[in-house]
Amino acid sequence: HDWAVHVALWEKGDLAAGAVYMPARKILFGTQAPPSYPPPHEGRLRLACSRTRLPAFLGELAEALDAELVPMGSAGVKVAAVIAGDADAYVHAGGQYEWDSAASVAVARVTGLHTSRVDGSPMTYNRPGAKLPDLLVCRADLAGRLLSALSSLNLNGNI
Repeated sequence: HDWAVHVALWEKGDLAAGAVYMPARKILFGTQAPPSYPPPHEGRLRLACSRTRLPAFLGELAEALDAELVPMGSAGVKVAAVIAGDADAYVHAGGQYEWDSAASVAVARVTGLHTSRVDGSPMTYNRPGAKLPDLLVCRADLAGRLLSALSSLNLNGNI
């Protein structure tokens, strides 16, 4: 139940549309009828993380932010958790392919969430080579705090 189907459309130099469907939950998020911006969460910051492969940097980030790690399945499910307000951020720094995040990033953008690389630079798609090194999706009001914490970890490629 922890996986999603992603479909994205690239047009005129940018992500034009996207849909993320979680069949086991019968939940669809799409750019045509984007979900509402998630309400603020009371309590500790919640970071969506892998159920099976927790990278060391994410534990360090959680400690630096006094955040709670929320384990779940696929990349699409993790971004969907941020879109739905079930997590405050998803940070991935182990490399993905464009198709792992394009649709969910398109939906997150129209929802008003922050999407970027972990250094704050924009996500770019439809490039030569489909590999993307990292991704940050979070509530817009948390972006500065997360990016600052990420930069202070001095990851130096150890992500």
